[in-house]
Amino acid sequence: MKKMHERIIKNFLDIIVLAELRNRPMSGYDVIAYIHNKFHLLVSSGTVYSLLYSLERKGLIQGAWKERKRIYKLTEKGQKTIKTILNANDKIRALLLALLKNQQINAKTTKH
Repeated sequence: MKKMHERIIKNFLDIIVLAELRNRPMSGYDVIAYIHNKFHLLVSSGTVYSLLYSLERKGLIQGAWKERKRIYKLTEKGQKTIKTILNANDKIRALLLALLKNQQINAKTTKH
């Protein structure tokens, strides 16, 4: 179960970061601390900074130097993107539920 939890967090790390950036600007260290405190998972600095650079290249976040730290905040494009993703929450949940139900049906039919 712990591995599944870790996999889910890592797979949705971009969405988690964008969602939290709606609340406040954050440095890479802030992101690592947030993930650790909220999800009890320690992600590497390489993973986080790679993600932040990728989000910045896509124009979803903007970084600026402040007292020897690079602080990231959402751009307008990032705000629209995370709003769209979060609004699709019900659709995502329904899709996952349908997939899981389908898996259960397939598992039952292959056992018999």
